[in-house]
Amino acid sequence: MFSSVDTVWVLLGAALVFFMQAGFAMVETGLTRAKNAGNIIMKNLMDFSLGSVVYWAVGFGLMFGVSAGGFIGTPDFFVQNEYLMGDIPPYVFFIFQTMFCATAATIVSGAMAERTKFSSYCIYSIIISLVIYPVSGHWIWGGGWLSALGFHDFAGSTAVHMVGGVAALIGAKILGPRIGKYGKDGKPKAILGHSIPLAALGVFILWFAWFGFNGCSTLSVQGDSANWAGKIFTTTSLSASAGATGAMAITWIRYKKPDVSMTLNGALAGLVAITAGCDMVDPWAAFIIGLIASFVVVFGVELLDKKLKIDDPVGAVPVHGFCGAVGTLLVGVFAVDGGLVYTGDASFLGVQALGVVSVIAWVAVTMTVVFQVIKHTVGLRVSKAEELAGLDVEEHGLASGYADFMPATATGFLTTEGVKADEPTSLEQAVPVERMPKEAAGVPSGDVKMTKLVVIANQDKFGALKSTLESIGITGITVSQVMGAGMQKGHTEYYRGVPVDINLLPKVKVEIVVCKIPVQTAIDAIKEALYTGHIGDGKIFVYDVENVIKVRTGEEGYDALQDKCE
Repeated sequence: MFSSVDTVWVLLGAALVFFMQAGFAMVETGLTRAKNAGNIIMKNLMDFSLGSVVYWAVGFGLMFGVSAGGFIGTPDFFVQNEYLMGDIPPYVFFIFQTMFCATAATIVSGAMAERTKFSSYCIYSIIISLVIYPVSGHWIWGGGWLSALGFHDFAGSTAVHMVGGVAALIGAKILGPRIGKYGKDGKPKAILGHSIPLAALGVFILWFAWFGFNGCSTLSVQGDSANWAGKIFTTTSLSASAGATGAMAITWIRYKKPDVSMTLNGALAGLVAITAGCDMVDPWAAFIIGLIASFVVVFGVELLDKKLKIDDPVGAVPVHGFCGAVGTLLVGVFAVDGGLVYTGDASFLGVQALGVVSVIAWVAVTMTVVFQVIKHTVGLRVSKAEELAGLDVEEHGLASGYADFMPATATGFLTTEGVKADEPTSLEQAVPVERMPKEAAGVPSGDVKMTKLVVIANQDKFGALKSTLESIGITGITVSQVMGAGMQKGHTEYYRGVPVDINLLPKVKVEIVVCKIPVQTAIDAIKEALYTGHIGDGKIFVYDVENVIKVRTGEEGYDALQDKCE
């Protein structure tokens, strides 16, 4: 007889842990460049898909099969035997554990982002889910030798996160940094992620799903387990909150402003660190663990970037590797039952340390072999040209990871009046340009001077500028969103602890051509709309226009512009 309540509880946890894949995908996509967004999504999708298949075929049996000397489980291909765990059906336990395996595999994606061959990444995903994660997982959760010694890792600070973090460290080291990450002097350069909102969305998803990762690892919610689950939810959230708060404070002090991406990493650091002992520590200890994790992640990012010269675009190694290890060790310090703080006895801490060191050694050695074999066979890294172009187009034939908003139809074009016109049969028909003197266009030669004004301004001033131009009769404008810096070169800022040499600020570029309206009138109006007296009000560039040709009609000069500048 199985418990319906416990079954639903664990299935809910499996669904939440699966949702973590979306969180990881958003964090990694946001903290890398747009030209690699599709590649990041593909890697997160396929390491889950490939990993699930091989874990079902081989990995689960190696992890939870009958122990062979405490080192590895007896193979059980395609999960033929029943694995009873509490009051839940065997397949419920299997699918719950599958989600954890997929989480360990996907951690590596961010650290090796933007320069790894997709085929090589798929090979890595298969191997870690097939044997590397299951073997160390057997030691901890499958009745292996660490479990027998009393090693405690409730939901996977070491079994899941540190395994992924160490694999990420080895992979990023062997792979080498991205092009442009380090200057000739060896100093790191900031390579900005393209979307902080996406990264933040990923962190919120992960925080939400972590309640299933930790809370539902009770495998039951009946009787005392209900209160136990409530405590786990509490310690999990407190540690994450402390991690985010600590990272914000540290970066605020060190970089003079609170760093957004590092604060996001701080929340994840707190989540990873508390995962091992969320069931054994009190809330006050969870806060301390999260706070310690914030220091580990901030200084861990700086250590990798500046000292070890290991390029980890998203901070996967400090978050999962460093904080996974530290969080596991801190169980031996703060655990209510057996912790150093409560008993004064360091034996439990010693067991925790032995487990951490053993798993690091196992993963480091095996992943070094795996990545080196891949590197010297199929190749681990894309070519320089492919990296510069972006993996979306080179690896997946994807022009852009983001939608193209230009209007298009299957059989024709839309005219300016919104009426579909027949598709022209040749370029000459599409652009019937007939050159003619200005006199033939109805305007005496030299009577109308055309001048182009290009305005660079702050984005928040565009509304006022557009309104001012309309008030003096200028309605034809071209607007672009651009990035730029003037003589002041923006402001000195930091991105993930690395100074940004020239901070390109978001601007709006407005282009207009005036003919009948006096140029000085337009300039005065623009200055009035933009002026605040502060640095960054913008600039106006004035150009003489030799000629203008309207593509649709072939009209030139004043006739081509009269609908815009009368």
